[in-house]
Amino acid sequence: MKDSLPGLALVLAAALAMWAANGPFASLYTGTLTQSISIGIGELALGKTVLHWINDGFMSVFFLAVGLEIAREWQEGELTDRRRAALPIAGAIGGMVMPAVVFWFVTSGEPDVARGAAIPTATDIAFALGVFALLQHRLAPGLRIFLLGLAVIDDLGAIVLIALLFTNDLSAPALLGAGTCVIALIVARRSGIRRLAPYLCIGAALWLLVLKSGVHATLAGVILGLCIPGGEPRRTLEHALHPIVTWGILPLFAFANAGANLAGAGAELLLQPVTLGVASGLFIGKQVGVLIACWLAVRCGVASLPTGADWRSLHGVAILTGIGFTMSLFIGSLAFPADDHADAVRFGVVIGSTCSALAGLAWLSFVHRDAQGNNRRAPSNLFEK
Repeated sequence: MKDSLPGLALVLAAALAMWAANGPFASLYTGTLTQSISIGIGELALGKTVLHWINDGFMSVFFLAVGLEIAREWQEGELTDRRRAALPIAGAIGGMVMPAVVFWFVTSGEPDVARGAAIPTATDIAFALGVFALLQHRLAPGLRIFLLGLAVIDDLGAIVLIALLFTNDLSAPALLGAGTCVIALIVARRSGIRRLAPYLCIGAALWLLVLKSGVHATLAGVILGLCIPGGEPRRTLEHALHPIVTWGILPLFAFANAGANLAGAGAELLLQPVTLGVASGLFIGKQVGVLIACWLAVRCGVASLPTGADWRSLHGVAILTGIGFTMSLFIGSLAFPADDHADAVRFGVVIGSTCSALAGLAWLSFVHRDAQGNNRRAPSNLFEK
């Protein structure tokens, strides 16, 4: 039960957000999140809404923790086996291509909605990991690393898509400055610097430059996490960030982002091509794409299943990758900035993500119970047949 508490906290925060966004406090909820807050003095002040500070600021700390965990697993854990490291890469590729294909097929490739094909390509890593945490203690540990790696890769892919397709005002000087910070982090690590302070200072500058460049600022968190030296520096930072991320940042993120206002949602909205395309892309396209890509990678010998996992449990995790929520909503707001299909996108994301979460939990619970039943029925000694 203890291992499930972080996931329960995230689900509770999401439920409270839905209640707040659709109940008597809807205007207070929306007004608070859209309130602008400036940090700094004069021309150096940085002004963002509360929602942007949470998503671009606090969530960068979460992605820093994710980067630290991936780096640790790459150097001394599950991902030291290059064939196991290849599996989430393959899954992420399939999990980006197939949802776009499903969206295009469902919407009949209509030109005015074709931009929406990118909406179901990303996984909401925070929500997916939160739901997975509800059953984490019952499943092979390698499955969490697989989900983590896959979600990070396709989120980075989504960030690239945003930069290429939807960002018209990329700042070349800021990108150049961000690249300089990355080089500085790599040089510091290769020079054997073990103190955290230099990395955190460069990381703060990297975050600001990435934010100013027009690219999603959470990318800076992942890069910094991957550059922190292993051993004591990484362990110290991971230990310090764990309670902050688990009990502070993630529930706050869920509360701020899960409150989709469903006013006007009905049968007519449900049957719109964009709604069906987004929902089916997340729920069907994600799991099918991840499974097919993983099967091909294993079949070709370039990848192997996570330690202790089988195809049934991997299928359950593949279903969870269809939890798009905030990343899908964010891409949707960029794909259709004029609000042409805003309600359809919101409704489709909620349906696809909710179905993926519930179906993934149900499937993984079934797999666990079935495995326990098989273990109980197994012969206890050589004379039992």
